[in-house]
Amino acid sequence: MTQQRKVILEELKKINSHPGADEIYERVRKRLPQISLGTVYRNLEILSELGEIQNLELGGTPKRFDSNPKKHYHVRCSRCGRVDDVPIAPLKKIENEICGATVFTIIGHRLEFTGFCPECSEKNAFP
Repeated sequence: MTQQRKVILEELKKINSHPGADEIYERVRKRLPQISLGTVYRNLEILSELGEIQNLELGGTPKRFDSNPKKHYHVRCSRCGRVDDVPIAPLKKIENEICGATVFTIIGHRLEFTGFCPECSEKNAFP
């Protein structure tokens, strides 16, 4: 793995949220001042293709990245865009049933939950 990729991956793993490339770039640039935003984008795509990270394309928002490459669900705040992990796998049974009922080998699916994060709910009195 290249030094640039290592630094990008290290910085992404330090972030508890699911940042966009711009936020990752700002952090990486502190360690690698000569790096360009384009280089960060390309390396994030490569890390995603290698299965080191997840590339999240959520509801028409700019791409975000997740340092946890294991399959899991996300919930996105419809107001501020905050993205959190969903700590359960509610569709595993359905996925297994689809495998049994079809000739397909299921390799994945996309499901996005939306709602309001605690801060937005409190500010705007959402239930």
